[in-house]
Amino acid sequence: MAQKNLLKYILLGLITEKPKTGYDLKKEFDTEIGEFWSVKHSQIYLELKRLEKEGEITSDTGFFGNKVEKTYYAITALGKKHLDEWKYSYDTALAVNKDEFVLKLYFIKDRHDERLPSLLKEQLDMRQEKLSHLEGRRTLLFSTPQDIEKQYGHYLILDHAIRRESEYVTWLKEAIDSLKGNEK
Repeated sequence: MAQKNLLKYILLGLITEKPKTGYDLKKEFDTEIGEFWSVKHSQIYLELKRLEKEGEITSDTGFFGNKVEKTYYAITALGKKHLDEWKYSYDTALAVNKDEFVLKLYFIKDRHDERLPSLLKEQLDMRQEKLSHLEGRRTLLFSTPQDIEKQYGHYLILDHAIRRESEYVTWLKEAIDSLKGNEK
């Protein structure tokens, strides 16, 4: 089954409220969108060219308030139509979670494998750091009920990510504790 091009919809969604440059869009991936979706910088520009060719966005290149030439991308009526169609459609297939750490665990057969403690500890450190980062973003972005109401979908995604990372941390701690119990 062919994979759906979701980058198209992400870019259309990001420029719905106001035109943005490719750099602005990349910054969104580095902060908010990057919490649940990753993309290479070059993919953004290739997709923007394709969307413009298909009439879903327009571009305006010029000098806007400074001496650096910039290109701003804006959504067209056709782009809005396609974005709305996608937003209100449903896909019955669940996405596969590609987690290299879990894949490595799969291939460890022996509970006494010498790599296991360091592998688990390394992952725990990374997950705790990510959890701390997510909690900081929540505090920064959603400190009032009004902030939550303005970006409720974003709030839900961040809440989901915090819960996911919190559970991952709990699971890793339990796995590490189970190894300690095995040493006796």
